[in-house]
Amino acid sequence: MNEESRYEAVCSRDGRFDGEFFFAVATTGIYCRPSCPAVTPKRKNVRFYPTAAAAQGSGFRACRRCRPDAVPGSAEWNARADVVGRAMRLIGDGVVDREGVAGLAARLGYSARQVQRQLNAELGAGPVALARAQRAHTARVLLRTTQLQSAEIAFAAGFASVRQFNDTIRTIYAGTPSELRAARQGRTARDGGPGGVPLRLAYRGPYASTELFDYLGRRAIAGIEELTGEPGGRTYRRTLRLPHGTGIAEIRERTGEGGWLECRLHLSELRDLTTATQRVRRLFDLDADPYAVAERLGADPLLSALVERRPGLRAPGAADEHELAVRAVLGQQVSVAAGQKLGNALVAAYGEQLPAPSGGLTHVFPQTGELAEAPLADLRMPDSRRVALRTISAALADGTVRLDPGADRDQAEEDLLSLRGIGPWTAGYIRMRALGDPDVLLTGDAAVRAGLERIGASTADAGGWRPWRTYATHHLWNAKSTSGISSSIKERNDDR
Repeated sequence: MNEESRYEAVCSRDGRFDGEFFFAVATTGIYCRPSCPAVTPKRKNVRFYPTAAAAQGSGFRACRRCRPDAVPGSAEWNARADVVGRAMRLIGDGVVDREGVAGLAARLGYSARQVQRQLNAELGAGPVALARAQRAHTARVLLRTTQLQSAEIAFAAGFASVRQFNDTIRTIYAGTPSELRAARQGRTARDGGPGGVPLRLAYRGPYASTELFDYLGRRAIAGIEELTGEPGGRTYRRTLRLPHGTGIAEIRERTGEGGWLECRLHLSELRDLTTATQRVRRLFDLDADPYAVAERLGADPLLSALVERRPGLRAPGAADEHELAVRAVLGQQVSVAAGQKLGNALVAAYGEQLPAPSGGLTHVFPQTGELAEAPLADLRMPDSRRVALRTISAALADGTVRLDPGADRDQAEEDLLSLRGIGPWTAGYIRMRALGDPDVLLTGDAAVRAGLERIGASTADAGGWRPWRTYATHHLWNAKSTSGISSSIKERNDDR
């Protein structure tokens, strides 16, 4: 897009571009999302910014009407594999708050100065400013949804001091923390404890929630995941291992238009709110751009019918990259049900118990360091797979293989394939889900091959599906589930 097409999006209040860019009005000192319902400003007064942090750095305050900090993240950061895209994923996961700019740079393999220069050049804001904008959003959520004292909120959001917290809130929201809290509009505040922190997790465009909740429900491991309720109003619950403690996430299924999923986070440490939120967003693929995906995949006559049948189909990510990698190895060469059964046994034998059970949730997933040394005799599977499970666990525990949000995807796949017992399917599946790569086609997958045959396509046709081949994979999997493919083929599929 250029500035003129961006202005056209603003004039039409096009919600498809919320989070993709922001606009500010020089005469008011306010910045907004493209779909802001306020009167459209004159073109000469409008400035465009790639991030909220860049608008804030130029002296603009967040609009109180459209709340531009509460939009979905840009899908660009999911698709891009360069240092800027990797940095944005790490900042979203809270790395700057926990490890500083030096820690971010070390994870990226660059100097802090290089990272600062590249982010400033492309985004108009450095890592500190980007993290500051994220902290401010977290603080606003806590002010509006909890009864915590301001000092508690300041440190829970990642601020170094109460003074820094107060100054940031005044700068970004043109008001004090007390004024933001007073503007709750009658919402019932929670204490962040038994009631959890309620959130609305925004997404853009249509959202195929039925397929995503079905996908997670079929693979739910007892003790760490459960799916309750009836279709259309189900709740997916799971435990989380977080940097400062543990947590439980509850996400409510939502059908039709709405623009958000209702989520509630129960955290042992509120400092983990930002990280927990981002991990849930990755799991539910909430920052995807379904318009771009549909435009590319729907243009292929072989895929168009599948795309039209399931608008807004998402590609589930992972709430914990190490957990996903272990589960991928458990699911090698077995059915979904068999992989789930092995996961149940693994968690029962080696999972870490929660301080207190919550419904069917009793454990967090085992740590890879423990699995690397475990005999795994409780698991009924071939010895070769036990070796592969211990091997990948050791590689994850000692850092030989990195799967964090900022990992280099090509390098990670190469490192995975160098491990004994890890083949192309497993490495590709981990890349697709743990690393959130939107452009993975599992050509060795039985259901993908069957889906290709069903629509009269071949792997040679998939070149035109870039950079969204992961979504094509999910369309092919869903074609398998509704096209009458024999149960024998279904049972041969690996655990996806």
